[in-house]
Amino acid sequence: MASAATELLIDKILGILENEASSIAGVRDQVDEITQELESMKAFLEASEGNTSRTQAEDAWVARVRDLAFDVEDIIDEFMYHFYEQKIGGRIARWFRHSIQIPKNLWCRRQIAFKLQKITRTIQAIPDRNQRYAAGGARGRTSTSHGDVRKWVQKSESSLLIKEDELVGIESKTQLLMGWLMKEEHSQIVVSVVGMGGSGKTTLVAKTFTNEIVKRHFDCCAWISVSQTFVIEDLFKKLIKEFYKPKVGNVLADMNAMSCRELQEMLINYLESKRYLLVLDDVWDITLWEQIRLSFPDSRSGSRIMLTTRNEDIASCSFGAESHVYHIQPLQEKEAWDLFSKKAFSTYHDKSCPPELETSAWKLVKKCKGLPLAVVALGGLMSSKKSPDQWSRVYNSLNWHLSNNPSLEYVKSILFLSFNDLPYRLKHCFLYCSLFPEDYLINNKKLTRLWMAEGFVEHVKGITPEEVAEGYVTELIFRSMLQEVCINGATKYCISKLRAFMLFVSGTFSLSLLQTFSSRFKLLRVLDLERVPIDKCPDEVVCLFNLRYLNLRGTQLKELPESIGRLRNLQTLDLRDTKIEALPRGIVKLLNLRHLLMSRYYEDPNIFRLIDGMKTPLKIRDLLPHIEALPNLDWLRLDNACAVEDLCFRRGFVKLTHLELVNILLLEKITIEQGVMTNLQVLRFQRCKALKTIPEGFEYLTQLETFYFTSASEEFYQSIEGGGVNHSKFRQQFPNLRM
Repeated sequence: MASAATELLIDKILGILENEASSIAGVRDQVDEITQELESMKAFLEASEGNTSRTQAEDAWVARVRDLAFDVEDIIDEFMYHFYEQKIGGRIARWFRHSIQIPKNLWCRRQIAFKLQKITRTIQAIPDRNQRYAAGGARGRTSTSHGDVRKWVQKSESSLLIKEDELVGIESKTQLLMGWLMKEEHSQIVVSVVGMGGSGKTTLVAKTFTNEIVKRHFDCCAWISVSQTFVIEDLFKKLIKEFYKPKVGNVLADMNAMSCRELQEMLINYLESKRYLLVLDDVWDITLWEQIRLSFPDSRSGSRIMLTTRNEDIASCSFGAESHVYHIQPLQEKEAWDLFSKKAFSTYHDKSCPPELETSAWKLVKKCKGLPLAVVALGGLMSSKKSPDQWSRVYNSLNWHLSNNPSLEYVKSILFLSFNDLPYRLKHCFLYCSLFPEDYLINNKKLTRLWMAEGFVEHVKGITPEEVAEGYVTELIFRSMLQEVCINGATKYCISKLRAFMLFVSGTFSLSLLQTFSSRFKLLRVLDLERVPIDKCPDEVVCLFNLRYLNLRGTQLKELPESIGRLRNLQTLDLRDTKIEALPRGIVKLLNLRHLLMSRYYEDPNIFRLIDGMKTPLKIRDLLPHIEALPNLDWLRLDNACAVEDLCFRRGFVKLTHLELVNILLLEKITIEQGVMTNLQVLRFQRCKALKTIPEGFEYLTQLETFYFTSASEEFYQSIEGGGVNHSKFRQQFPNLRM
């Protein structure tokens, strides 16, 4: 994880150096030198990522590089802050400040250059120190790592021996899987069982695999645990041993001299005339199936293949055969309690919980979130604890027990497998979720905007950052790392390095605390004050020039400061459900703004739930030129925003993909000139009842995919649906358009 953290940070720093090349000319030599060092560090870290055999000395090396990378980022941000301060204000103010501060600026440049030189020397010294003290250290770790993997495999295979009375809530699931396995279908069928680590996939499949009815249904059966690493030749040898079990002695000697191809042919020849059952437990990569699929011919004799995986993508893959997917769900609360009781109270009368322990026991069960592995491990730990005080101590220090108790080490190892398999950017995105309180429902859109603000989202040519971030969410869900509830879409640092501040407040809150905080952290990127009970935006907030994400949703704010335009790096500004009725003129200076969210809902007891907006700085006709100047604007919704009869989009909107016009009751005509909003994908008109026809210039919207309209005039409907003037042109231009 340390190398992943450092690699991401280095990526961010290199991005800053590339984007601000012209601004940092004053320390160009030092920047060039440290850039080369960072590139070399990144190459090393990419090679070492995922290497479980790293020594403690190498881990310390990576941690030191990470600290230095943070220092570099701080220095560059500090430099950019001073550089930006010089540019604020009018021409006279800038001249005066420049004249007075020349000595100070030169001193700042020298200080920053000196700091960069010092860090460069420190970076260059690290490999020498590593070579002096870490030589030969790697050899001792490899065998340990291999031993850990072997223990996981053995633990997985031990599921085949689980006793009947140790299982709960499994009978109906077993019957479903048996139905798929013994279905009267002669063609090969693949059955996938998918769920997060510790959810009971292996136990469920093992219960099905060892069922006597299932065993009698097939000529031969094999179970192999794959895990994250496998050697294809060893895998074939194990398969042969499993399938040949009655006469394995005759083939053992021959196998050792066989090539991979010969092993594969031996397997094919043996299975060709048989109805076989194969279980592949713990599949991490679909390439495994691609490598072995030819070894399992479909002789139309009713053969079946089962696999367990944590990855939805693998479970949903096309295997070239009929397939079924079973999604493991967490245990119900009653099921989890029964399983916990069997382990924790095995020596008690009737294996039931004593009254004095019941409250603590239920708390521990709920902590397990329905994961059978956690329930069993924690129940086993608590079986030796007899007094209420002991139970309370374990609950209050559960994180410590997870890290320091051998009986829970396996739980941590199983869950870490999923984490370690993540690409390094997804590791950061996943860990970022820990900033939220326990059991907090995280809004999808909010989470992706936070990741963008933190710099976790990579730049992919031809794809918006929002789309890349949404892909991260999807992958974490598919990997069973995040649970999709609703769709809306260890090193300590000095607090001065803080980049994200998210405040969760219940009750009263002091504005002075926020003012003090804001004045201390000039380089903050994320400030989330959602539903914090404040009625004034602290003046210090507009000094956070590095700010990318500002969430004021649900506060009592009545206005924004005119100086909000100083936040030149701001990407997301969330003003929803505030008391702000009008936006200041300075809003149009936010050139990096991608998301401006400013609607509010209120309940009218006599009518319905109503939506309201905010007044824009100017009438919609001196406003459009300002909006179109926002180069990164992606989504624009104008709701009851103007009282005009015609609307003309003359220029700009270069990255706009969604345009929504809602409740503009007088609007009769829209014109879109050539070269405007060329990337528009979705166009929506809602309750624009005076609109008579589709926009003039619609033929220029070559990327349009969806056109949605409701509550329009009869004339509008006839123009595109009733064979009107625009109907044939419209359909010819957009034959595949969704409406």
